[in-house]
Amino acid sequence: MDVLIQIVASGLTLGAMYAVATIGLSLVYGSLNMLNMAHGAILTLGGYICYAAIVHAGLNPALALLAAAFVCALVGLLIYFSAALPLLRAENFETNIFIATIGIGSVIENLMLKGFGPYPIPQPLAVEGQVVIGNVHIPLQNVFILGVAIVLMVAVAILLQRTSAGRAIRATSMNREAAQLMGVRVGRVYAQVLALSGALAAVSGIMISSIATLTPVMGGDPMLKAFIVCVVAGLGNVYGAVIAAIALGLLEAATQYVLGVRWSFATLLLLVILVLIWRPYGLFGKQQVVRL
Repeated sequence: MDVLIQIVASGLTLGAMYAVATIGLSLVYGSLNMLNMAHGAILTLGGYICYAAIVHAGLNPALALLAAAFVCALVGLLIYFSAALPLLRAENFETNIFIATIGIGSVIENLMLKGFGPYPIPQPLAVEGQVVIGNVHIPLQNVFILGVAIVLMVAVAILLQRTSAGRAIRATSMNREAAQLMGVRVGRVYAQVLALSGALAAVSGIMISSIATLTPVMGGDPMLKAFIVCVVAGLGNVYGAVIAAIALGLLEAATQYVLGVRWSFATLLLLVILVLIWRPYGLFGKQQVVRL
C-alpha cells in the first residue's frame, strides 16, 4: 500500500506539471494549427523571471508568479505579432511557423544563458514541510503543485465554457471560416490564445523548476513530454490532453518504480507508437474525412 501511495503521489505531481504545460500547446494547435516550438523556452523563461523577481526584486512569491505569467503572456503576444501574423498570410503556414518558433526559442534560450549563466540555480519558490500518509512522506511542494494545476485547469475550463472569449476560441478551433462569418474576430482569438499559452507555460516552468533546478535548457524535456501528451490525446484536444497528462504521469511513475528511471521515457515513446498505429488521430481526437 505504501508503494502504491508513493506511485500515485509522484504520478499525480508529474501529471499535473505535464497537464499545465500541455494545455497551452494544445490550445495553440487547436486554434491556429500551429506547433509552437518556442513553448519550452517560454516555460524556462517563466522560471527565471520568478527567480529574478523573488531574489533580485524582493517580490512576494505569489506576486513573482503572477509577474512571470504576465511577462510570458507578453512574449506569446510578441510571437503572434512578429511571426504568426505575417506568416498566416503566406503559404505553408504550418511548416514556416514551426521553423520560425524554433528560431525564437533558440533566441530566448541564449538570452537566458547570457543573463543567468549556464549553471543550475535553485528556484526560491518552495513550500516547506511534508504530509504523512501511512509510512509515506509526501512533500508539501508536491501538494502545492497539484493544487495550482487543479486551479489552473478549472480556470481554463470555465474560460472555455462560460465566457464569450472561450466560446470564440472553441468556435475558431472547430471552423475558422464559419467563425469569421459569424463575426468572430479571429485575429484577436489567436492573440488571446498565444498570450494564455505563454502564461500557462510560465506557471509550468515555475512548478517544474521548484522540484528540480533552473537551467537555460530545462524546457526541452517538458516540451517533448507535452508534445507526447498532445499526440496521445489528439492534437488540439484540450480536455483529452488533461486526462492523457495525468494518465501518462501515473504510467511514468509506475515505470520508474518497476523498471527504473531510464525506462520511463522509452515506455512513453512506445505508448505513442502504439497509439499512432491504433488511432492516428489520438485517443480523444476525431477522425477527419476528406472528400475528393
